[in-house]
Amino acid sequence: MSNDIWIADDDRGVRFVLAEALRDAGHSVREFSDVASVRAALGESRPALLITDVRMPGEDGLGLLASLQTQGIGPVIVMSAFTDVATTAAAYRAGAVDYLAKPFDLDQAVVAVQRALAQTPLLPVVAQEPVPAHALLGESAAMREVFRLIGRIAASDLNVLITGETGTGKELVARALHEESARRDRPFVALNTAAIPSELLESELFGHEAGAFTGAARRHAGRFEQAEGGTLFLDEIGDMPLALQTRLLRVLAGGEFYRVGGRELIRCNVRIVAATHQDLDARVSAGQFRADLKHRLDVVRITLPTLRSRRSDIPLLARHFIQVAAKQLGLPPKRFSRAALKAIEQRDFPGNVRELENLCRRLAVIAPGSEILPADLADSTAPIRNDWTDGLRDWVEQALAAGEHDIHGRAREALDKTLLEAALAAHDGHRQHAAAALGVGRNTLTRKLGASRTRRS
Repeated sequence: MSNDIWIADDDRGVRFVLAEALRDAGHSVREFSDVASVRAALGESRPALLITDVRMPGEDGLGLLASLQTQGIGPVIVMSAFTDVATTAAAYRAGAVDYLAKPFDLDQAVVAVQRALAQTPLLPVVAQEPVPAHALLGESAAMREVFRLIGRIAASDLNVLITGETGTGKELVARALHEESARRDRPFVALNTAAIPSELLESELFGHEAGAFTGAARRHAGRFEQAEGGTLFLDEIGDMPLALQTRLLRVLAGGEFYRVGGRELIRCNVRIVAATHQDLDARVSAGQFRADLKHRLDVVRITLPTLRSRRSDIPLLARHFIQVAAKQLGLPPKRFSRAALKAIEQRDFPGNVRELENLCRRLAVIAPGSEILPADLADSTAPIRNDWTDGLRDWVEQALAAGEHDIHGRAREALDKTLLEAALAAHDGHRQHAAAALGVGRNTLTRKLGASRTRRS
């Protein structure tokens, strides 16, 4: 075996800059433009480390990686500009020691190489299984890091805590972790702990015996039993009552439990993936969540980015959702115009990916043509709850910075005036109808109109 680091990539520019960075770090480097040339060189020598691209002409990098691992040749670092959950997980499953998402920082790449060289040689592994498709989409740096984490930890049995705002796709991540694990052929069971009344949650988790409480006519298997050998996803774990947190902690610590009203000790083999949109550390400090339970759940944490922090992914997601919606609803296919995609990309989407998906489903139904235009977005019922308040906040901040007075009074006056004028215009000047639409009495509307005209005069 040589001390050379081999780089296989059909992009000459990538090979050049990476090779120069490694040479500057004191390494000897050989460059290859395809898998065939790597295989030819393997007849004469073996590298200390191989860095291979995924997509190249002819055989791809994952095929090369799989064959090298069966021969005990490694370590191998995989790099790609086409980062997704399936590819990342397949690379780790086939034996890659690291995954570099293009474009990568050269200093980080050098560190990854040094870390890989310090590891012991890998043992041969069996050929990889077919890679499942995933609903997680994204090409932004933030999502690439999420995919990388999923690929790295999916094969382990470590408990995972997924954090992020509502609608960011926490259950999709949980399913990806399950599908890329050795438990993929066993059940994936999900439970939203915030959606179940606290008095029923214990029975939902652990099951109950017949007669355990009023209405318990027969034995019921809980989610732990249903998920045996697989993965149990506990969504909104931060809302779990303290009393139930104590019981869950015992199960995680001992791997066994009793059904409600039962005497039979049941052992369980379940991987726990939990999720929350809340700050668990803050809830622990406030005495609302057990610190020891948090440590049991938070072995590995995956934090999902908001949609507004990865706007570059919005066109990709929107195109995907509009196609899926048309197919599911049995409608003719539709596509976004470039201007419509640009307009969508500027939205904040406080509901994150879920809100974008719902918008696309509405547009699949209400947009009249095969191409969705900006005007169709204006006609949709997509929430705009942040738009006008953001503008108001900007105005208030400017007024405060300028040292202005009576800001509240002027804001109320402007709000009343805008509401009244819009309501009257929508109802052709009919005051009673306008007042009803605004939820105020006709006399109130008349009084406010009079006050507004007095101030203007």
